[in-house]
Amino acid sequence: MFKSLNSKLIALMLIAAILSLKPGQANGQAGIVVENARADVMFGRTITFTAKITAPIPIKQVSLLFRSLNEEVTRVETLQLAADGTTSFTYDASLNVFPAFSRIVFWYQATLDDGNTYTSSPNEVVYVDNRFTWRENTRANVIVHWYAGDDAFGAAALDAAGAGILAINEIYPVALDIPVHVYIYSNIDDLQATQQLGGVEWAGGHAQPELGIVLVSIAPDDSQKINMETLIPHELAHVMMYRALGDAYFKQPIWLLEGFASSMELYPNLGYDEALNNGSASGNLIQFTDLCASFPAEAGSAFLAYAQSESFVKYIRGAYGNGSIAKLTSAYGEGLTCDVGTTKALGIPLNQLDSRWRETELGQNVTAVAVRNLSPYLLLMALVLLVPIWGAIDFFIQWRKRG
Repeated sequence: MFKSLNSKLIALMLIAAILSLKPGQANGQAGIVVENARADVMFGRTITFTAKITAPIPIKQVSLLFRSLNEEVTRVETLQLAADGTTSFTYDASLNVFPAFSRIVFWYQATLDDGNTYTSSPNEVVYVDNRFTWRENTRANVIVHWYAGDDAFGAAALDAAGAGILAINEIYPVALDIPVHVYIYSNIDDLQATQQLGGVEWAGGHAQPELGIVLVSIAPDDSQKINMETLIPHELAHVMMYRALGDAYFKQPIWLLEGFASSMELYPNLGYDEALNNGSASGNLIQFTDLCASFPAEAGSAFLAYAQSESFVKYIRGAYGNGSIAKLTSAYGEGLTCDVGTTKALGIPLNQLDSRWRETELGQNVTAVAVRNLSPYLLLMALVLLVPIWGAIDFFIQWRKRG
């Protein structure tokens, strides 16, 4: 999912080039006329592209070109034209997936009998999950979509989003000049199916920060307020951090991204404290140097990673001020390694910062923990050294006897 800023610039330049081609090269309407261009989505199954393409002289070949705005590769399909110029192509979206709610741009290119090639203006379609009938409500460029629940459910979701944005804005300035869409699925199964059909591994919630899209699972029930205040701010934090950082977002350590997002949740996860206490008591806490590139795949370890990251980010903010998060993201945005980033931003290597967090937040005796962690190696070293030491002692005893 992580794309470079250069790739996005190239994509925008390509669209601009398509729009600005001159007659004689490939003018969108100078050599061909494209009418009724549309793309009909059956989410997770097909996208059917249809149009009517005509020209003043016979068309030798016509192609459909399309791709997601965040993709680097353009798909090209050679088309067959009917006698009246109509054409249709059905794309198998079950095998070649697009992310849910991504924007797909498509255009047509035709070569005429005179050898000149012409390109149409681009069109755009949103790959919406139309398996459901979505309702929506909007406030300050935040659009909440849901299909289960009444008007009060949608209003409560907007309230949670607004409160989350206020909390995020205390750390990072929030940009709402571009809309943010929050899609609320009523159950995990529906959300899981959407993510799988969109080529994304399953998770309880998901953000596509480049697209300004948030997907969460919240049932309209007695716990909806808690779930809204937990899930929606968390995923919105990813979108807003991306908007603040741009391409540098993808250079951040995972513990920082997820720790910041978790710390923006309005309702604390009560399971985090238990996970931290158990991990500390059993010696199973994860080193933050191991949480830079990814979180563990195993559910229990992943939950512990989230708990640690939230606590760690809150500790950093408390010890070094709210501005410390911006300093960290700035340092990591320069491409610094996980350990060097904290050194530049806060003046302390990551492993030492980890130790201070354990001492301050968990009450660990870090020296004792270090000795316990090293004890297997110390025992092995003692066994390795025992033979030569015993030999030296025996030699000394024999020497004294001869003396």
